[in-house]
Amino acid sequence: MEEAIGALILIILLIALIAACIALYFLPTIIAVKNNHSSKSTIILINIFLGWTFAGWVATFVWALDGSTYQRNG
Repeated sequence: MEEAIGALILIILLIALIAACIALYFLPTIIAVKNNHSSKSTIILINIFLGWTFAGWVATFVWALDGSTYQRNG
């Protein structure tokens, strides 16, 4: 019984770790969408295709934080 509980805890921790890694990978996308960045489509595409490289992830992260947002008219 203790082995089953230990295995269940391990599975839950593994799922939480995977979810955290996915959230970290897409952090530039999340920031760009949340802030309605004017280049969010490009940031999303670069994050998806080049985010696995450290340089691609850092570039999209910095770009997402630069503060360029769409302005509402009226």
